[in-house]
Amino acid sequence: MRAPDAAWVQLSRLRDLSRQEKQRFIPLCPDFVIEVASPSDSVANLREKMAEYRANGARLGWLILPGSRQVEIYTPAGVETLTSPEIVTSAPFLPNFTLELALIWNPSF
Repeated sequence: MRAPDAAWVQLSRLRDLSRQEKQRFIPLCPDFVIEVASPSDSVANLREKMAEYRANGARLGWLILPGSRQVEIYTPAGVETLTSPEIVTSAPFLPNFTLELALIWNPSF
């Protein structure tokens, strides 16, 4: 069982779950997952986690690495690494979702 920092599941897949299944960690792999590495996280463990999501059907995954200002994008076709992107977009999979990274790269606290 895994729990990403953020996830999205197609509504049609959620509708197939029972009320009881919806009250717990849902018993399916999300379609889209986001993990944000904290300083105490092992990047190798996070990459293993992302590979597991992909192997179990996740169609898109973002591993955000603030320490190196990188975003690893996981798709069924492979992994792409972006360095210091200002935004990431989930198009074409989820065309209207973007994430601005300025506050992750340069937090105000």
